Formats: sequence, structure tokens, C-alpha cells
Amino acid sequence: MSAILDGFRRLADFSGRDRRGRFWPYALVAVVLVYVGLMLAMIPAMASMFGEAARFAAENPDQATVIAAPGQYSVQIHDPAGMEMPDFGAFFWVMRLTVVVAAVLLAAAVTRRLHDTGRAGWWGLPSLVFVAIATTLFPWVMERVMQSDEAAIGPFLLLFANNMLYIISLIGLIVLLALKGTPGSNRYGAEPG
Repeated sequence: MSAILDGFRRLADFSGRDRRGRFWPYALVAVVLVYVGLMLAMIPAMASMFGEAARFAAENPDQATVIAAPGQYSVQIHDPAGMEMPDFGAFFWVMRLTVVVAAVLLAAAVTRRLHDTGRAGWWGLPSLVFVAIATTLFPWVMERVMQSDEAAIGPFLLLFANNMLYIISLIGLIVLLALKGTPGSNRYGAEPG
């Protein structure tokens, strides 16, 4: 518990070193909090979209199929062109805000953990850059895909490549964070106790 509380106290402390045993409990709690927050923030946006689909199906029964059973509710719109697409703006802003919150919660802890392995904190930056690109491009690409714009294939493939690079960089970062720390002192300070 002290490692978790210490992680929250040291949100702006990018100096020094942290051992694996202090980093991972905090990092896991921070990631779980971010995902729980994301899910809670998505509920109103998703409820609005589902409500709009149900309203459209009720007003246009010939253009939709509704399946309602215990524990199941499905609306299939046969001609989506007849339905006004919901505004995904709030959804995408929640995604962006989630990335910012995750970066704030994890940046200093990741930096200190990398310092313990003898690496600069900048090793954690590529994953953040790739996820920032994705959250910026995703709304633009999805808007074109939803409009059946044939020119969307190029940006879609670029976004796909970016996401693959994100996954590769994230796996690389996790491997670096899991490495054993440098014994004794290194350029970032004394070995943590």
C-alpha cells in the first residue's frame, strides 16, 4: 500500500530511482483507475448512441430489426444512410482526456523505474507519442470511413501502422520496466532501499 500511495505523492518527481516492487503496484492501480474512469465516462456517450438507434428503430420499423430477449437487446439498422449518425465528439474527447490522465499518473513513475535500469526517462516517450497520434487521427479517419469515403483507406492504413508501432513500443517499454535495476549507484542516484 505504501508503494501505491508513494506513487501518487510523487506524481511530479522525475528524479531518482524506483525498484520493480515499488513501481508495479502503483502502475497497476493507476492503469485500473484510468480504465474504470474511461468506462464510467463512456456510459453517457454510449447510452446516447444506443438510445438514438432504438428511437430510429421504433420510428422506422421497416428499416431496422430489433431483437429483445432476456439479457439481450439488439438493434440492427438496415440502411444507416437513413439514420443521422450520432455525434462521437464527446466519445473522442473522453479518449483524449484518458490518455492525458494516464500520462500524468504514469510519467514520473515510469521515468524513475527507467532510471533504476540506467536508462533515461525519454525511453517512455515513443508509446505516448504513438497513442497521441492515434487519438488525434482516429476521429478524423472514422468520420471518413462512416461516410464511405474511398479516400479513407490511405489514412486508415497509416493509423493501423501507427497502432502497430504503438503496440511494439509499449511491449518494448514493458520489457524495459520489468528489467532488474542497476546494482549500486548509477547516474540517476543511489540504489533504492
